[in-house]
Amino acid sequence: MTNQTTPFTVAAAQAAPLFLDRDKTVDKACELIKEAGKNNAKLIVFPEAFISGYPDWVWLVPNGNGSLLNELYTELVNNAVSIPDDSTQQLCQAAKEAGIHVAMGVHEINTESSGASLFNTILYIDDQGEILGKHRKLIPTGGERLIWSQGDGSTLLAYETPFGKLGGLLCWENFMPMARQSMYLQGVQVYVAPTWDSSENWLLSLRHIAREGGMYVIGVCSAVHMDDIPDKYEFKKLYGADQTWINPGNSCIINPHGEIIAGPVAEKSELVYAEIDLKQIPSAKRMFDVTGHYGRPDVFKYEIVED
Repeated sequence: MTNQTTPFTVAAAQAAPLFLDRDKTVDKACELIKEAGKNNAKLIVFPEAFISGYPDWVWLVPNGNGSLLNELYTELVNNAVSIPDDSTQQLCQAAKEAGIHVAMGVHEINTESSGASLFNTILYIDDQGEILGKHRKLIPTGGERLIWSQGDGSTLLAYETPFGKLGGLLCWENFMPMARQSMYLQGVQVYVAPTWDSSENWLLSLRHIAREGGMYVIGVCSAVHMDDIPDKYEFKKLYGADQTWINPGNSCIINPHGEIIAGPVAEKSELVYAEIDLKQIPSAKRMFDVTGHYGRPDVFKYEIVED
């Protein structure tokens, strides 16, 4: 575990992708990476499925409408990424030039087999432009199961960086106590939580996780306006006539005591910055250290099944 003694800056990229357009979304991501680097951030975190857009139609289109769902899924696959590919190389180059670590939400193609199924993935890139690794969401929620495959335990990983131990989980898998425990046991200090959930209950959960794990939590969600979905997509008509924002965002950054120190920011695109001071972690864990003096390995046994 890194004992970083100097405070440093992190950024949450509350932004909308160019919907179902991988190349333009990657270009936008690279610009945001460069901007965060110019502002001396050591890490920038992007929303869930930022490349190339959260498939919100799963909550709108009935599963019986196969022709529309097939069309949307095919376009989604065609705008997903492989790890590695030209898109990830472009992101790596931007990270290197900016001197910043990146946690990026992507639709990932299952290139190890059929090349036609998708995973909901966090891609981690270091400040030298190298891929550190990836995490595939363990279980999609509700209608998401019609889009994403299930990840497995082999990607429940955390990474040593110059500024601290970095790891995280995606959206509602953050509600899984054993998944969180896998991060705590690895000593995560900076925890990323890309999501599509912008509710008040979600923010309460992030505050609990920060306090439970005694770590900084970066919760980041896309802020998507109705105008961000092109009119050519038929499912757009299924939103309410008076709806302006499909998702307001509500990205925020939370300290190890469960206190929000930046955000939540709503209904606008913004790089949300906060200063992180790892010296706060020991004081947060003095009374409760979930895998230390409160761990009780004599009572509880933990094992990750990787396949």
